[in-house]
Amino acid sequence: MQVKDKEIKPNNIIPFVPEGDFYFLKGVEFFQKRKFDIAIKWMKKATEMDPDEPLYKCQMSIVYTEIGSYHTANQLLTSVLQSNDYVDCYYLIANNYAHLGLLNDARKYTNLYLEKEPEGDFSEEALSLLELIDIDEEDDDEDWDLEDEDELLIYQETAFYHLENMEWEKALPIIEEMMTLFPEHSMAKHDYTQALFFTGREQEAIDMEETMLQEDPNSLYSHINLALFYYEKKLKQEYENHIQALINIYPIHEQQKLRIAVTLSRTGLHEEAYTRFRMLSKSKVNSHLSYFKWYSVAAYKNGDTDKSVGIWEEGCRRHPNLIKEEEPWNNL
Repeated sequence: MQVKDKEIKPNNIIPFVPEGDFYFLKGVEFFQKRKFDIAIKWMKKATEMDPDEPLYKCQMSIVYTEIGSYHTANQLLTSVLQSNDYVDCYYLIANNYAHLGLLNDARKYTNLYLEKEPEGDFSEEALSLLELIDIDEEDDDEDWDLEDEDELLIYQETAFYHLENMEWEKALPIIEEMMTLFPEHSMAKHDYTQALFFTGREQEAIDMEETMLQEDPNSLYSHINLALFYYEKKLKQEYENHIQALINIYPIHEQQKLRIAVTLSRTGLHEEAYTRFRMLSKSKVNSHLSYFKWYSVAAYKNGDTDKSVGIWEEGCRRHPNLIKEEEPWNNL
């Protein structure tokens, strides 16, 4: 007797229900591709599958941090801590507070992390974050009265304009006056060495920056200037020492991020520069002519010519002085 094949009905099919790890790994995959909206969708599915797994929420918080949703990220991390002492949360919360400018809270959670995990995965980042918080608070401690503050702002804006347009001779006397009137404003000294270097007083600029670096070995701006100076002087080993320090630094503030990106591009590290430029918040740095100039170079050198041209054209619209220049990638 012939046996008929058993009929497969819809209710006989065993549905494939992935575990949370499947959704989580898909989320990580899209995060690495910088497709953040899709990454969040997958990670939400992972947390629905396993609400008690702290890793899922922590990784989702990192995605929210990446897109600037710091409060949402911290809400997720706080919910993890309510049921699980997952130590990495303390550093991640501190990082978000720092982005929000809540430096006391950032310090509190950074110290909590280091107390609990002095050798943890984020220990180096935590120590760097504490240094950045201290630098930022030192800047905030400068106690100008309103009249002095207005005067300082005028000097800063004037010097900034000349430096951005590489008008070094015009920048020098402005910065010299600013240093005399506001000796506590340390940033002026770094701008001064850059103007010195590009007006031909190269060794004087290098010596001054090296002295400042000895006084403050963690000075981001000293590393930036010295990397650029030694690159221009073709002193490879000295350049490498300072550029390696910058490659390992990811500052909180957009102005500092921009300075590193520009320095990487100006010294030929276009792939690294392109990555840094793409992480910047354009609305916070589009007043910088250097943003458009060196971002366009980095994009061009990475083969993204359409993007390069688009950046350059936008830069010319915002900064008419760029129109006078040839496309920068033609001069490299």
